[in-house]
Amino acid sequence: MVGGGAGLVTVLVVIEFLEQGLSTMSKAAMSRGMSNFVFVAYSNALAIFFLFAASILFYRKRRLPRLTISIALRIFLLGLIATCLQLLMYVGIGYSSPTLASVMTDLAPAFTFILALVSRMEKIDLRVQSSMAKFMGTIVCITGALTVTLYKGLPLTNVSPSMHQELLLQPHSSWVIGGFLLACAAFLLSVLLVVQTWIVKDYPAELMLTLLACVIVTIQSTIVALIVEKDVNAWMLKPDVELMTIVYAAFFVVAIRSVTHTWVCKTKGPLYISMFKPLGMIIASGMGVSLLGDTLYLGSVIGGVIIAIGFYAVIWGKAQEEKAVQESGSFSFESSSPKVPLLSKHVEA
Repeated sequence: MVGGGAGLVTVLVVIEFLEQGLSTMSKAAMSRGMSNFVFVAYSNALAIFFLFAASILFYRKRRLPRLTISIALRIFLLGLIATCLQLLMYVGIGYSSPTLASVMTDLAPAFTFILALVSRMEKIDLRVQSSMAKFMGTIVCITGALTVTLYKGLPLTNVSPSMHQELLLQPHSSWVIGGFLLACAAFLLSVLLVVQTWIVKDYPAELMLTLLACVIVTIQSTIVALIVEKDVNAWMLKPDVELMTIVYAAFFVVAIRSVTHTWVCKTKGPLYISMFKPLGMIIASGMGVSLLGDTLYLGSVIGGVIIAIGFYAVIWGKAQEEKAVQESGSFSFESSSPKVPLLSKHVEA
């Protein structure tokens, strides 16, 4: 894994590009009739082969930590959260667009911060400027997400006559439903990162942890897909963008991204990963408009700017606290510390 700070930042930025690339490809595949439920099942099933082969090579001369019943139950919980997250994300994209998905994912830093407060990883003292910045930044992020969801606004990019007619016929409720599902997915992403860190601190085997979670996701998502998709043809893959999207998702996102995020959770904590999510909005907007012909709406721009302001207010508050800790020479209980378990004694196994 990458050890240097600059190298780690580069890897996480590349991961964001890969994720937004998948959002764009999945939207294109779903527009051609691909079922998002079948897509989740197939992509995770294929990722098992990549992760299994990598695990055999990596752990051939390494000893795996002991897998206790407590760890196994937590991995099952992780898989359940990941299943719900992926289904909500791709269904939400189907109702809206990759751009809206990236905007709503910008809520992840705020949600992660809230979860840190609930688990007593963070402390708030509104008399201190840094704490006030974090608190207000969280409120601003949520306000921005509501703006994107409830206010679509005028189109800012060129719209063809056929596209314009489609927009007039498209119910506003679809945009709201998509925004709500994506907001739920953003919250589950924060929960996933917290639980992932909780597990990897006690079971420091990133590849095996990701493999086991992927197996659970495959089983659960397959069951859901079999219940939802009654049409047998939905399981028949077409050798076009559908197959390309599944292979891309399995290798680059489910396998490589998941292992990378697990390792970063162990070394830096979940908040460090969530800090890179606002970058996805810029990437998704460019991909959606240039590759899919999506229309950029005023509501998405306004909401995205509001979310970015709130996000950086939270980050500024965190930076001020870390600076104060370094100057005082004391130790703080922060989620981004690689030396302090995220849930410490406040969450029991």
